[in-house]
Amino acid sequence: MAILKVLVVDDEPGIRSGVARILNNFRVTYPFMDEDYTFEVIEAATGEEGISIIEKTHPDIILLDNKLPGIQGVDVLDYIRNNNLDIVVAMITSYASLDVAVKATHSGATDFIPKPFTPQELKSSMEHITKQLYLKRITHRLNEEGKKVRYQFLSVLSHELKAPLNAIEGYLVMMKEKQLGDKIDDYAVPIERALRRIQGMRTLIMDLLDFTKIKLQRREDRLQPVDLAEIASDSIATVRPYAIQKEVEIKLDKKSDATVLADPGDMAIIFNNLISNAVKYNVEGGKVEIILDSTDDEVIAVFADTGIGIRPEDKDNLFTEFVRIKREEIKDATGSGLGLSIVKKVTDLYKGTISVESEIGKGSIFTVRLPKNKSGFNDAKHEITGKNS
Repeated sequence: MAILKVLVVDDEPGIRSGVARILNNFRVTYPFMDEDYTFEVIEAATGEEGISIIEKTHPDIILLDNKLPGIQGVDVLDYIRNNNLDIVVAMITSYASLDVAVKATHSGATDFIPKPFTPQELKSSMEHITKQLYLKRITHRLNEEGKKVRYQFLSVLSHELKAPLNAIEGYLVMMKEKQLGDKIDDYAVPIERALRRIQGMRTLIMDLLDFTKIKLQRREDRLQPVDLAEIASDSIATVRPYAIQKEVEIKLDKKSDATVLADPGDMAIIFNNLISNAVKYNVEGGKVEIILDSTDDEVIAVFADTGIGIRPEDKDNLFTEFVRIKREEIKDATGSGLGLSIVKKVTDLYKGTISVESEIGKGSIFTVRLPKNKSGFNDAKHEITGKNS
């Protein structure tokens, strides 16, 4: 339950008390809102008093009379506009001439409530105003989050690409100047390091592309039956060369049918990220086991490794965008800090869940659960494609 502060600025005591009485115990709710809204009414008899209250309490909504002793309602509107205050204003006046309406609209008023008004008229206006306020704040929050994400996006891109490019340039200069000798074999280590840097940049670019697609939810309408065992096998084949280098054994155990209705590309994102992480953060000679199982309602994919584990204090930020865990054991591991956040977003799109259990030095177990029921998949389809049924 959320409470919105409503400031009534009117020189008529009856109007102020009437608004307080009507809005007492009145509740606004819409299906798209996270919670219901109730109202706390604050009263002011003049524009000057209203501005003073605005400065002290910052109300969410103002019901404003234009004809006031002293400064007028439009002057209060000008004050709100000039200070860029996040307040929705509705004019309550019997002097709502065309000129006043035009001036008030230009100054930021979003609604008009003519005097005298019935309780139902006021409630209807408050429902509309509350909806507008809710949508305005949601839009503002999305814009702010978008700016933050774009800044993080560019920061990660510039930092993570600049370092490997400088390193690769350095290795090439070494070869050009023949600093280590005249034979190609003399440069085996720099070549290997350059290739590793290139692979890191490729991973970063692919993660950023996946992140952008998921963030914008611009998914093609490609829902179809997908055998997760096949997706897992393809992901294992992709990461196997790296696993061989680290002598990490990968095992796939399919206990029951693991078919879901999904976009194969989305499922590949989940398996590619979780399997590659299980290898990357494993120990030399470690093991990775992928177990596929199902119930009547869901398919369960378990990714267990014998790696370095995750500290309890790092779990809270594990699925946060652009977050990379800093530990001495993995200081040389490349990554964008996006992989697990992307996995979480894809899982959420399909109304699924992802959880993790881990112990330092003994390994981690990630469990992904995806619903099998058709209605759940249809919900996912609508969110992914942005289409209505």
